[in-house]
Amino acid sequence: METHFLDTDGASIAYDVSGEGRPLMMIGQPMDASGFTALRAQFPDRKVITYDPRGLGRSTRSDGRTDNTPQTQAADVHAVIEAVGGPVDLFASSGGAVTALELVAAYPDDVVTLVAHEPPIIDVLPDAAAARRARDAFMDVYQAKGGGAGMAAFIQMSSWPGEYTDEYFAQPAPDPAQFGMPSEDDGRRDDPLLGTSSLAITDYAVRVDALAAAPTRVVIAVGEETGDTFTARTAIHTARLLGQEPVVFPSHHGGFLGGEFGYAGKPEEFAVKLREVLG
Repeated sequence: METHFLDTDGASIAYDVSGEGRPLMMIGQPMDASGFTALRAQFPDRKVITYDPRGLGRSTRSDGRTDNTPQTQAADVHAVIEAVGGPVDLFASSGGAVTALELVAAYPDDVVTLVAHEPPIIDVLPDAAAARRARDAFMDVYQAKGGGAGMAAFIQMSSWPGEYTDEYFAQPAPDPAQFGMPSEDDGRRDDPLLGTSSLAITDYAVRVDALAAAPTRVVIAVGEETGDTFTARTAIHTARLLGQEPVVFPSHHGGFLGGEFGYAGKPEEFAVKLREVLG
């Protein structure tokens, strides 16, 4: 595997390239390239490209900003695709799936097939106002009490089945210890998942007309084990907004992980399904 650094507008982007064959790029947000180790290994016959979003992992930013917008992220991914020689097939996870939808809308010749796995887009939901309130609540906990409390509140929000009802909001804030997390506040407030830097991702408005006009085949994916929780519902409703039903993949939101971050999925089974969808 070769690692490269590419200067884009206000950032130095680290990206990795391995193998030969039809190019397949894998992206996440706030996950960096390290999250795709297990999935990359399942594609020895493809030229696989991964990258670290600006300000994360090995990628630095000099634009003076801390916000992670899909538009800026898409421009960075476009630059990497140009550098490696596109077009590519693209597997995109979570916030990276939002970046990928903007990439296809803005740069329609970059991607042959996009598999957007569980994009967390709030406004596609029938209970969007309540979902935004639930999101803002875990961010408030993070700002008030720090990382352990904030992550516990995030888990509570992201694992709630179905719409966010009065019953959800009546719950007490969870104890971080029940999730094996520290209760002490380390004073940091720069977590890209729990802080405000990624609000533009969950607040993204899907550019339906631009996606319909693009030559890219867009597939929205959902994990069979994600159930009726937040990212499953956002995947289902994003797919329906685009006039389709989501394709069901093995495992959960991190189904392609091989144990990274203590969140193991089923990467071998996941890769089989990804190959099938990519064709």
